[in-house]
Amino acid sequence: MKRMIYQTSVETLSIVVLALAAAFTAFGAGETGKIKCVGKPGDAGVFIDGKYVGPASRFTVPESYEAPAGTVEVSLKDPRYEDFTQKVTVRPKKKTKLHYAMKKLPDPKGPFGLFRLKGGESESFISVAAGDTSPIYINDKFYGHVDELNNLGSGILLQPGTYDLRISSPIFGEINQKLVIEANKTTYVPITKK
Repeated sequence: MKRMIYQTSVETLSIVVLALAAAFTAFGAGETGKIKCVGKPGDAGVFIDGKYVGPASRFTVPESYEAPAGTVEVSLKDPRYEDFTQKVTVRPKKKTKLHYAMKKLPDPKGPFGLFRLKGGESESFISVAAGDTSPIYINDKFYGHVDELNNLGSGILLQPGTYDLRISSPIFGEINQKLVIEANKTTYVPITKK
């Protein structure tokens, strides 16, 4: 009879130890650190494990983004450069700096048209997009963020043609539409707050 009680106690202890190990693993998995990307071009989009988190810098100041502790893949994207991807180790509650230099692509040949976003307010050098860094995709390729395309002097030069535009913004909602670019003309896509 004693042997049976001892065996049951060992099995119970094993189950408790396994449960505690799982709890500590789950707790540790929730820890985060930050990633700061410093390099050129400064306005490249930052993707952590394939998810867009924002621009590398805003107004020349590098941004920091939360990332899960452990090894993550960081990609920087800009339509004028080759993508840059590197694995980094993020330590809990620490900031990890990633220095990058993206290789410039050959300049495309013109003619071009200009694509811009346009809010309901008058033109100024200050964006009316309320700091919205939601990504802009043209033909499923990252091209920038909302705030940088909604102020005087901004825009994306594109060769004439028809493109698929996709924006998912918490401020301006979902924009999924065809974008028609004509040579030497500006194409505005209106945005309004939800």
